[in-house]
Amino acid sequence: MTRLAAVYPLVTARALARPFTYEVPEGVEEGAVVEVRLGGARQRGVVVETDVEAPRGVETAPVGRTVDSIPPVLVELALWIADYYGSTPGRALALVAPLKRARRAEKPAPGLRESLPAEPAPERLSAEQELAGERIVRGLDSGEGANVLLYGATGSGKTEVYLRACAAALERGLGAIVLVPEIALTPQTLGRFRARFGDRVALLHSGLSEAERRDERERVATGEARIVVGARSAIFAPVRGLGLVCVDEEHDASYKQDSDPRYDARTVAAKRAALERAVAVFGSATPRPESWERLERIELGGRLGGSLPPVQVVDLRREAGYPLSAPLLAELDAVAARGGKAILLLNRRGVAPALHCRACGRTRRCGQCDVALVLHGDGQLRCHHCGWSEPAPETCPDCGSAELARLGAGTQRLERELEARLPELERIRLDADAVARPGAAAEILTRFAAARSAVLLGTQMVAKGHHFAGVDLAAVVDADTGLGLPDFRAEERTFQLLTQLAGRSGRDAPGRVLVQTFQPDARPIELAARHDVPRFLAGELERRRALGYPPFRHLVRIVVAGPEPAEPLRALRQLREALGDADVLGPAPLLRLRGRHRAQLVAKTSEPRRLATRAAQLLAAASPAMRRAGLTVVVDVDPQSV
Repeated sequence: MTRLAAVYPLVTARALARPFTYEVPEGVEEGAVVEVRLGGARQRGVVVETDVEAPRGVETAPVGRTVDSIPPVLVELALWIADYYGSTPGRALALVAPLKRARRAEKPAPGLRESLPAEPAPERLSAEQELAGERIVRGLDSGEGANVLLYGATGSGKTEVYLRACAAALERGLGAIVLVPEIALTPQTLGRFRARFGDRVALLHSGLSEAERRDERERVATGEARIVVGARSAIFAPVRGLGLVCVDEEHDASYKQDSDPRYDARTVAAKRAALERAVAVFGSATPRPESWERLERIELGGRLGGSLPPVQVVDLRREAGYPLSAPLLAELDAVAARGGKAILLLNRRGVAPALHCRACGRTRRCGQCDVALVLHGDGQLRCHHCGWSEPAPETCPDCGSAELARLGAGTQRLERELEARLPELERIRLDADAVARPGAAAEILTRFAAARSAVLLGTQMVAKGHHFAGVDLAAVVDADTGLGLPDFRAEERTFQLLTQLAGRSGRDAPGRVLVQTFQPDARPIELAARHDVPRFLAGELERRRALGYPPFRHLVRIVVAGPEPAEPLRALRQLREALGDADVLGPAPLLRLRGRHRAQLVAKTSEPRRLATRAAQLLAAASPAMRRAGLTVVVDVDPQSV
């Protein structure tokens, strides 16, 4: 008997963002990944519904072979993502049904390579940890699920709560997903979970090879691994019987995907937990204002076994040295004398963020993007947007002057300055350049953990969730790098970064924190120096309520790019008119990127899903005309920067 099914081909074109009807054999159900013919080409498609009726006048064709299957709940989740984020079902379903490569050879599990040694489990929990665990277990046992914020200072024991909650989930025959914001954070987290649960832990992130991801997904799908640790894409792991999702460092903007579908793994985690009636735990020492306002709060209090370290603010307006001021050099000299460890944060890569001509005033910029080229240690100027590279000139290409100045400092320059001023300190750099090779992050962190008389220097990676013994100094080399950005989250991010870095110091011994800044009176710097999270969030929420920013309203950002500057603005004006009475700002031009001119609309709304769906419908209708004009469009719901 012929059965008909609705199938979404896994294609990206908005013009094909609809289900097609195919004939399927018995045994093919929702979630089956099948081969289909579409426009003369063979594509993969996902069955989203069976026993449907064919549209009038449509001649159906049979599907090809079944190549994979995914849990129906992931189908529902993907279709929700497409709807909420203004994407297409094909793109969203590709997240939960990645291409399954043919097996070539058995390889060792990546968890053996990627995990770091873990500290022993504590003999007993604090009273606050016990209460937090009891609340999570109640959610597991109720079968109704829950979304909770686990708030506590760095070192207050959030990871131990995650571990005990995962153990409780396993005891009940349930699975768990543990998310960290960046791949560089997986080695320590993975090590802790493998120490407790062994091979029942799988690792999933984009830094693994395709074969490794396939093998880990198979271990999860068969139930061999019941706990998944990974970065944002791990939220799509095919865990059956999911009972718990832990989102560590929930404040981190890295949970937002920067390509279509531009999903936020935190929002997706909450949605998946709701679909499976699981408990979602969002943990942070510096929660987002959105989480602080909306979620049930479980507080762990201060650091276990000690207090947070004192913070010294260094006013760079009164210091001659940059990037190493006299107070910072004195602290580092003391670290070297004690044979201790330090962590230095400078949230810029390279030697200098710009090469500037003092004679004509020109800054060397990328020919494809309207941004300054960054000087790197190998003498190359690089664009951190498109990857363009060129040798640094000895004279100004515009006027011929030799008066070229290196403005500011990056991590590579800081590394050189430390080598010249404090050669006795071992220098270990952690930034995107240093961890480009698979496994490099784990090697760097292992090296620092074993080192004596060493400094770990790097970008924001060094401030995120790492726990190292013997760190008695944490320093922010330039606290102002993020404050001047034209973004309503600039102060929030600065506060979080400073507070998080302060938490890396003095976990097992007296520690110190030093913050260098040209703006010592800025509110985020002043409150971070006091570790005053509640006061900062109270002020931030008051400001956002007045301005209609999240969490009180959602933002939807629509960016159009094209070969000429006028066309994106024209397309967005037409879109704004079609959106009717929505509260829309713009269109406004943006910096050129990769040779393409850009413009954006930003809408404030209480119904982001409805607005994004309407925008997606309008864009799908306009897709042929936009394609002829060479225009591309991005719909970004709940953007992390505007």
